[in-house]
Order: sequence, then C-alpha cells, then structure tokens
Amino acid sequence: MESSTRILILGTDSTGKVLQFDRNAAAVLDVRPGMMLDELVAGARDTLLEALRTGRERTVVLSMQTLDGSAYDAVVTAHPMSGGDGGTGLAALAVVRVPVPLADRFLDPAVMRRTLLEDSLPRIGATLDLDLLARGLVDILVPAFCNSGALLLLDSLVDADEPPEDPTPLLRRMAVATDDDDPAWDAAFPTGEALTYPGDSPHMECLRRGEPVRALPAGEEAVALAEAWRRPAVADLLKGSSLLLLPIEAGGTVLGFFACSRNTAHRPFDAYDVEIGMEFASRAAGFVESARRYGRERATALTLQRSLLPTGLSAPSSVQVQHRYLPGSRLIEVGGDWYESIALPGARVALVVGDVAGHGVRAAVTMGRLRTAIHTLAGLDLPPAEALERLDSLMRSLGEREPHFATCAYVLYDAVSGRCEVASAGHLPPLVVPPGGPAAYLDVPPAPPLGIGDGPIVSREFTVEDGTLLFLYTDGLVENRARDIDDGLGRLRRTFDLGAPTLDALCQAALDGVYDDQHRDDIAMLLARLHRIGDDAHVSWDLPADPAAVRRARGLVRDRLARWGLAEMAESTVLLASELVTNAIRHAGGRITLRLVREEGLVCEVFDASDGRPRVRAGDGAPFAEAGRGLNVVSRLASRWGVRRTPHGKAVWCEQPLK
Repeated sequence: MESSTRILILGTDSTGKVLQFDRNAAAVLDVRPGMMLDELVAGARDTLLEALRTGRERTVVLSMQTLDGSAYDAVVTAHPMSGGDGGTGLAALAVVRVPVPLADRFLDPAVMRRTLLEDSLPRIGATLDLDLLARGLVDILVPAFCNSGALLLLDSLVDADEPPEDPTPLLRRMAVATDDDDPAWDAAFPTGEALTYPGDSPHMECLRRGEPVRALPAGEEAVALAEAWRRPAVADLLKGSSLLLLPIEAGGTVLGFFACSRNTAHRPFDAYDVEIGMEFASRAAGFVESARRYGRERATALTLQRSLLPTGLSAPSSVQVQHRYLPGSRLIEVGGDWYESIALPGARVALVVGDVAGHGVRAAVTMGRLRTAIHTLAGLDLPPAEALERLDSLMRSLGEREPHFATCAYVLYDAVSGRCEVASAGHLPPLVVPPGGPAAYLDVPPAPPLGIGDGPIVSREFTVEDGTLLFLYTDGLVENRARDIDDGLGRLRRTFDLGAPTLDALCQAALDGVYDDQHRDDIAMLLARLHRIGDDAHVSWDLPADPAAVRRARGLVRDRLARWGLAEMAESTVLLASELVTNAIRHAGGRITLRLVREEGLVCEVFDASDGRPRVRAGDGAPFAEAGRGLNVVSRLASRWGVRRTPHGKAVWCEQPLK
C-alpha cells in the first residue's frame, strides 16, 4: 500500500521567491513570505526555473527537513502559471508531497479521505477472491485510518446457503492488520477464527442496528471480551484504545463490520472519522458482496462439476488406469474437462478424455451430458469413430439454442488381442510410450471438434506391446499464456521419456510446473498401462456353419469350464453358447467363431460374417415363439448381452457373473 502523504503548496515568482503558501506548508515547514524556495527544499529552485523556461511542469525527488527536524524524501512538482498572474507576481506553484509522520497521520482528514477512497480502494475493487479482498481492505485501513483493524463477516454468509436465524450470530474474522507488527495481535485475534460476541457488546449493537458504533474508551468492553474468550491478551491490547465499528451492509443485510482501533498515542475517533469510515465501508460493501456472490457461484459450479466427474474408473484386470483432475486457478472459472475409463465385455476398455469449450456452469452441465452420452454409446459397443459422430450430433442439437463445441479423444483397447482403435474430434493427440522405447504422439486422422459438424471422423487401429503406456490429456496441461503449445508438448514427451516408478508418480511429474500458473485452465488426465490378459483366460474355436457344430460347441464349452474350475456354470453357459451358435448358423452363414473370456465375468461371444443386428422378438401367439426364441433365452439367463460390429461382421455376446 502507498504511504499516506501530505501536500504542501507554495506560490513563487519567476526567481523562486515564495510569495504565498497554504496552512499545510506553514505547519510542516519554517516558511515565511520572501524566502527563497531553495531555503525550504534544497534544489527545488532549479526545477522551478526549468519549468518556467519550458512552460511545462517538472517533477523531482529531493530531500527536505521539517519543523521538527525530521528529514524526508519529498516529491516536488513545479507548475508554471498560465494566463497571467493577476497582478500578484505569481509565476509558478511548487507542490511538495511529503510522507505524513506516524504520530500525525490521523490529524488531516483530507489525507485520510484521499488514502482510503482514492489511492488504494479502486485498485482492489476488481478482486473477486474474498480472502484477498479482505486482506487488501484491512491493509488500506491500517495505517491510514487506525493502528489496528479487522474485517469480520457473518459466517453464515461466507459458507452456508441460507443464513440461519440466530440471535447470537457466528462471525468469521477474515483479516487482521496492525501498524506495529506485534505478534500478540495474531495470537489474540487469529485470522479465520469463527467467534461470537457478548450480546451487550458494541460489536453486537453494530450488527443489530447496522450503524457505526464508537466506544470511548473501550476498556470495559475489552475486559469483557477477554473474559468471554479466555484470552487476557485481548484486554491488554485494547484497553484504553478508541474503538470504531463500521457496518458492512448490502441489499439491506448487514454482512459484518470493520473493527478499527487507535491507541492512546493518537486522537480518538470523532464524528468526522465516522463519516470518512462509513464512506469507505459503504464502498467496500459493494466489493465484499460481489466477491461473496462470485465465491458462492464458483463453489456451486465446482460442486456441480465434481459431482459430474466419475467417482470410480473401471477396466479389465490386466489394464492399470490412473487419473488426475486439477481445477482451474481461482482467476479462471470452472471448466468442462472430463475423463472416463469404462470396462466393456470381452476384456475391453474405453478410455475417453474430453474438453468442453468455455467455462462456468454451462460448460460443466454440457460436460455432464457428454459423459452420460459416452456411457450409453460405449454400452452400445459402437466403434470410437461412430461414437464421436453421435456425440457430434448431440452437440449440434444442443448448439441450436446456444452455440458451443467440445473436443474429445476416444480409445478402445482389446486386452485379448492387444488391438487399439482410436478416434479424435479436434483433440490433442494421445501420447504412446512402448516399453523401453521413446514417447511419441499418436498420429490420429484429424477431425473437427464436436458441434462443428464439418467433416468425417475416422479411426485408426494398431497393435500395442504389453506394458505400453497410453496418456490422454486436455490442453490445460500443455498450453498457457506464457508458453507455446509446442513447448508444452515437448516438455510432456520429455517427462515420459524420463519415466517414473509408478503411474501415480508419472501423473505427478506431468503436472509439475503448472500449479503456479495464475491463469491455469482446468486439466484432465488419463494414464493407462496396457497388458493383454493371460492366454489361459480366453479361448476361441472356429466352427463350420453346420447344425452339427452346435453339439461340438457344447462339448468344447463344458470341457473348458471344467479346466477353469467353473463346472458349476457349465449348464447355463452350454445353453447360452448353443443358442448363440444356432442363431449364427441360421441367420449368418459361413464359418463362425466361438470365444470364451474369463475376466471380471464369464463372457461367451460368437463372431460371424453378417452385419445384421439380431433383435429379441416375441411371436404373434406366444411370448416365446420360434422367431427370436434363442435371444429370449439368452436375455433371461445372462446378466447382460449385446451386439457389436467387427471389421468382418459382428459379434453377439453375453456375460454371466463368476460364481
């Protein structure tokens, strides 16, 4: 905070002789008419003559001595007169700004008013962080208006949704400041403390009436507070001081008050101080209310956003998944970054990271909609490219009322074959780190962001080695105002080249250096170590499109379940397999493949070359007519079943929980 200053005005002629001066100059300097300016402020005459010669004001910092012998660095500004001197002989004004001595800083109301209302208050008015605002407001009051000061707000207004009806409200001490740096103040009045005041105290009177309260002196009240709080230091610090409480009121509600005190070395608060203080408190109330509302809205948006983020991630047992979500800095609103890991039947997993453009509640709500949609689309076993096309359609329909868009990367990993399929809509490329190899960004066919709807979305398939790391992230991790995105991508790649012993440590290393960014966007990260499931956890057989193959399928399934120690599941699994195989033989033709996968559940899959999607149907006369009877049986016996497309046709699958 800038120091309080006193302004002295001296009128001189063209030679630097003092002709007139104000009462501030008379109180601070040993000045008399006819003295030369240099006698008061050494070196000021040269500045004055330079201003007169050029016709423009000049400012310089010079040393000077006051009446009491104190030496100060003064800011001297020479203003040449224009339009004539009116017969007075005045040629220039010398405006001298000197610091106000601590002992005299409460004597000049003009100095206090200027310091409180003009110099500092406008600068901190844009602060929306309530804690920073409270600190800044109290730092203005001390030392310009009082020796010690504090800001206290109703605790219910800081934290709760609705203020409770309480005759003795709880207050929160938001900030404290003193001009002597005595540690006893922090011990007696700790910042952040929630407290109550006695019902007959001046503090409660200020809250009830919403009017300023003076206590002259505050001795008895100090003793009462010390006894109520069981802190003897309170009485020692406040006894004999002058206390002024300034209510903070917004919208007809008293939010709290400023507590100002002056010690016995300074004059007590008077009516003029009350007027200045209330003007300060009135302006500060608007800032406090804005910061309070912003803080509550931001907290609401954060709560909404966090409630929409996943509380747990699922994946096959052979895939390790680690995630991180870092909210944006307090200077940035809530964002719409999100992540998902969804285990799918047949030892597969969908890994998704997205970023809704913009900030605030709207972005968080849109993020929740996309998360819900991606769960549905993953459950339908849609390929990544088709799933993103459906999301694009959803975003365009949402954008009919309010245009917005999002980016998304979708990876589907099959832990049986080790195959990955990846598609991206305007998102940054995934980072792939093979075991023992360098990190590299995956070349994914580009596509516009979701909601733009201008161009196809194409996927890419590839096989990964066991132990490969796959890293998905949002742009907040690699881009900020001070760093180009290419530099951020290079730093991220080097981080993974160095490696770390655990996935958690790798995530932490990726975040290093982003916490101190005051304009940081929110960040979502998803890191997966990909492994195939063991060879003994899956088996497949090629079968001809022959009704006799059904009997063979039953025998193969029964034998395999016996080897896996799952003989008790043989009857139901044999029936499910025979129904799926029969269905494929009747409606698909060509060779088929039967596969069993033992993972979190027991999955039975039948692959064929047809792209037709089977449906459960009931006959006209009975619920289990011949048409669709097999899938009716499957839907009754299995915990879930479905159909997914493959490069050469489709796969019909069903899953049973392991007993």
